[in-house]
Amino acid sequence: MTGIPQIDVTDVTDDATLLDVREPDEWQAGHAPGAVLIPLRDLPGRLAEVAAMGEGTLAIVCRSGHRSGQATAWLTRQGYDVTNVAGGMQAWQRAGKAMVTESGAEPRVA
Repeated sequence: MTGIPQIDVTDVTDDATLLDVREPDEWQAGHAPGAVLIPLRDLPGRLAEVAAMGEGTLAIVCRSGHRSGQATAWLTRQGYDVTNVAGGMQAWQRAGKAMVTESGAEPRVA
């Protein structure tokens, strides 16, 4: 996506808070440690949670970068300091970055 702030997955620090806008079943398959799930369709009604996520730029992630790009564009228009994780969780996994599941199963990108 052009015209929105983006960050390369390799530039996301291990202690960064990520906003994951995928669906719950995708999240359950595997997600970044410390990420917070707010599905894209729920985002408008959960802005207070986004605001409570702390200071600094918030990285937004989905499976491929498309939905997170939409979320980044929309949240930017709402005045939030956000950036899209280019390539999403697919790029995250390819880069060998840590992933977890709540069930303890082997994490994967669904």
